[in-house]
Amino acid sequence: NMDSTLHYIHNDSDLSTNSSFSPEEERKSKVQDVVPQALLDQYLSMTDPSRAQTVDTEIAKHCAYSLPGVALTLGRQNWHCLKDTYETLASDMQWKVRRTLAFSIHELAVILGDQLTAGDLVPVFNGFLKDLDEVRIGVLKHLHDFLKLLHLDKRREYLYQLQEFLVTDNSRNWRFRAELAEQLILLLDLYSARDIYDYLRPIAFSLCADKVSSVRWISYKLVSEMVKKLYTASTSTFVVDLMNELVEKFCRCRKWSGRQTFVFICQTISEDDCLPMDQFA
Repeated sequence: NMDSTLHYIHNDSDLSTNSSFSPEEERKSKVQDVVPQALLDQYLSMTDPSRAQTVDTEIAKHCAYSLPGVALTLGRQNWHCLKDTYETLASDMQWKVRRTLAFSIHELAVILGDQLTAGDLVPVFNGFLKDLDEVRIGVLKHLHDFLKLLHLDKRREYLYQLQEFLVTDNSRNWRFRAELAEQLILLLDLYSARDIYDYLRPIAFSLCADKVSSVRWISYKLVSEMVKKLYTASTSTFVVDLMNELVEKFCRCRKWSGRQTFVFICQTISEDDCLPMDQFA
């Protein structure tokens, strides 16, 4: 019974394709020799909307959850078997399905390698960046893991979009901003001193003035790591400019909270040995 069921689904999915390929060409594009073909066809059929109505409403989410494992099993040479299914899931109406993919896209990028990632995953990643916060948090939590796999020129394109993570659907979602600060600490290793000063510095200063103390505490660590990174860079003017701005923006702030922020940043810089003491003084 199982064999006949799988065979039926396999034939049915062949006939119902909307691709520009003929049914025979479409079938060949999904053929591989790693696992039994009927098993793969059963998996690919999980994105069929009719199955969600008759089998399980959560079946597309299960399909999305398993996709990195299936991709790893088949290998990058058989990615063509999964590409259409992945794109279908990435545009699924249920945000839980898209969220599941967003949390695992960095793992899939490791499996596929840089060329397939640039061609097939980057467009999906860009779509997730503009999605609901429930989906965006998936790419934000692994932002460093994904961006480090991209070529430098492609990676720099995302510098312009980092600012957008400061805006959330719900302003009370402080954990989103805290995660952004954590990721920016990791991203310091991926960018040049000029990029850090031009793009990451304004975001860090904004996070230091956040209304939620948990966000601010992580941001103090971010600024101290930024000072350390800029000090060790060959161009020393950036770190001097950064410290002058810290004095101007926080030390001389009219509000006591701004002046308190300056003290906490100084404490973190001192404790983490980010600067020689004479430079600190």
